[in-house]
Amino acid sequence: MTDGAPALELSRIDMHYGYVRALDEIDFRVANGEVVALLGDNGAGKSTLLKVMSGAHRPTAGTIKVHGREVEFHSPSDATQAGIQMVYQDLALVEPQDIATNLALGREILRKPPLGWLGFVDKKAQRKRSQAELDRLGVRTAAMTRPVEMLSGGQRQVVALARSATRVSGERNGVLLLDEPTAALGYEQTKQVEALIVRMASQGIACVLVTHNLQLAMEVSTRIVVLNRGRKYADIPGGEPGVLHLLPRPDRDGFGRELGVPAGMGRLRADHGQTHRAPDLRRRADQLARRQPGRAGAASKSDRGDRPRRRLGGR
Repeated sequence: MTDGAPALELSRIDMHYGYVRALDEIDFRVANGEVVALLGDNGAGKSTLLKVMSGAHRPTAGTIKVHGREVEFHSPSDATQAGIQMVYQDLALVEPQDIATNLALGREILRKPPLGWLGFVDKKAQRKRSQAELDRLGVRTAAMTRPVEMLSGGQRQVVALARSATRVSGERNGVLLLDEPTAALGYEQTKQVEALIVRMASQGIACVLVTHNLQLAMEVSTRIVVLNRGRKYADIPGGEPGVLHLLPRPDRDGFGRELGVPAGMGRLRADHGQTHRAPDLRRRADQLARRQPGRAGAASKSDRGDRPRRRLGGR
């Protein structure tokens, strides 16, 4: 481990699927206690980059360093041993089991021999350890004995985040990869997850957040990285109003699509310290301008047709 080195650093990462280049010389880094939001449209390369970080995919070219030490991942277990945990969008929880069992998956506490030799689990010890880990993270959720299937969407997301966070926290804080953590959550549940992400970062855990929620990215991130078509287009500070000053790029697909912003939002600009959304209303304005005075909201006889009117109550 090198002092002052980023928790995770990727240099000139390429990823090819045959003749398709999913990632093109991507440089990326995240430091301890930092939250980096990874933004981009569908197909921009966000998920592919996360899979490279988590060891699910081996890059075609490039180097990966964890705490300054160059590593090579052959499987997700290699990334786990290096201190990198991935929270998938489907959470990967065992719903019939309780919270403590889900938090202890893969590192169960066995009972004393001879029952331990037969694989019997010490559930009481697991619940005690799980509760202590949640207390250290400052997480408040339901009782350890409650099945996951009885939890709300926000509580399930908190359990999944806490399970990964407990495995990367410690003397050498690791890296937490979050894939759309608030995709199917409401406002209150999103705020709950948002507070947990900030709390984990304050404890020194490096977080990489993939999301389409721009408000969430602005609230929790210290930096924002924008990908498009496998290339890195922007690396800007986050967390303050007015940082999304993204200049337009001449491109046939338009400005909004170029930067991974939904086309209906148009241009994102920051003037006088405030972030503004400027929808493209030109088409609507042209439609209103073509209307003649006095006809707004009314249709002509030819528009209505010459059909006879039907009287109420009559034939």
